[in-house]
Amino acid sequence: MKKNSILTFLGLALIIVSCHKHKGDEHEYHSITDKIEAKSKDYKDVSISSESYHEHIQKLEVTENGETFLIPERKNQIKSFACTECHSKPLYQLQNENIGKKAHWDIKLNHADDTTMDCKTCHNPNNMDNLKSITNMPIDFNQSYKLCSQCHTKQFDDWAGGAHGKKIGGWAPPRASLTCVNCHNPHKPHFESKWPARFNTQKVKERQ
Repeated sequence: MKKNSILTFLGLALIIVSCHKHKGDEHEYHSITDKIEAKSKDYKDVSISSESYHEHIQKLEVTENGETFLIPERKNQIKSFACTECHSKPLYQLQNENIGKKAHWDIKLNHADDTTMDCKTCHNPNNMDNLKSITNMPIDFNQSYKLCSQCHTKQFDDWAGGAHGKKIGGWAPPRASLTCVNCHNPHKPHFESKWPARFNTQKVKERQ
């Protein structure tokens, strides 16, 4: 009983201290995290922000799995967008026309086997300005990660939560994250194995 009484007393003391309004403070902080967040907004008259690291990048705000953050705008990085500048007809009509050398001849799909995936799995043959889901719903090129998330659900959840992928700038808000296609080639997403820049090919004891 004595031990429980001491623990109860300490718990009450912590609550009182955490809610105590310190002399000179303008606000009452109910927890240490509240105080840290409040103090961090304008630390020594310098705003703590990642904005300067990515202010030169055109970005979009998205909300996924309850998290709101910024991603790079994608369509202005695609050399031949809008696709309908060339794909003026449905794909099956263009394929039957004698128009000389075909476009995209150098793209080799190495994402899944031929029985699982082809170009039309992701690209909308009736409107090439959009991608499409497996249920034929349009997906904007700026949100191509929605296409990836259909199969790569774990990676998508980790990415939305901030545990997968690369941040632009730092961990201070506003959060800006690269998307799947900023790191992975969508037609060949697997990263090749790499040797270290320097490696010991002989059984030679390295100098400590």
